[in-house]
Amino acid sequence: MTLSYIVFFTADDPAARVSDGDRTAVRSVLQSVPGLVSARLYTPQTASDLYNDDGHSPVFGFQLYFTEIETLEAAVGTDGPLRALAAPGTLQSLAGAEATQQAMLVRRFAVPEPAPLSPQACSYVVHYPGPAADTNAWLSHYIHHHPPIMRRFPAVRELEILTRIDWIDAMPWRRVHHLQRNRILFDSAGALEAALHSPVRHEMRADFGEFPPYEGGNFHYPVATEEVMPAR
Repeated sequence: MTLSYIVFFTADDPAARVSDGDRTAVRSVLQSVPGLVSARLYTPQTASDLYNDDGHSPVFGFQLYFTEIETLEAAVGTDGPLRALAAPGTLQSLAGAEATQQAMLVRRFAVPEPAPLSPQACSYVVHYPGPAADTNAWLSHYIHHHPPIMRRFPAVRELEILTRIDWIDAMPWRRVHHLQRNRILFDSAGALEAALHSPVRHEMRADFGEFPPYEGGNFHYPVATEEVMPAR
């Protein structure tokens, strides 16, 4: 089983960016998290979509992967190492941004041409805040119908769907309870844009019309993606 802890910082200013110093500080903290399998850092990127334009991407984000809920909860608990990132005066370049957090279950799907992250790697992260009229019906349709289409995107390197879990934390950041999130990875923003302008995108849109009823809309953001591995 793979679990993920996800944090995004959002700001009204489309030009807002995390500083190099703050990114370095985040890397340092994440590398020391006990039980961490890997992590991803996300910064704004640009890629057009045939059907969606949800505005500028979050200023910054990170996604941590764990195999056990106990290690995830310890990382965000009262004495957890991630508390250092929320201390007053830390991450000054993100002082005007709102941080939201959520722990989720990760479902990974095989793609035809998987590959390690390239230096220009770009993810397309999608949020479905929900709720659905019938969560079981929503997830059943989505998980059985959408990934077989998504995996046909040209040059897609990773594909994952994340769903809700119950979890405990002591972080000061606002909790959200999104129904679902997705992430697909490409070698670059250009490769992502090519996929989003391919015939597969039309198939995705057709299946979107078959989704069971839900509220909250959906939000799509291209983000540059950097991998962080724990210190050994």
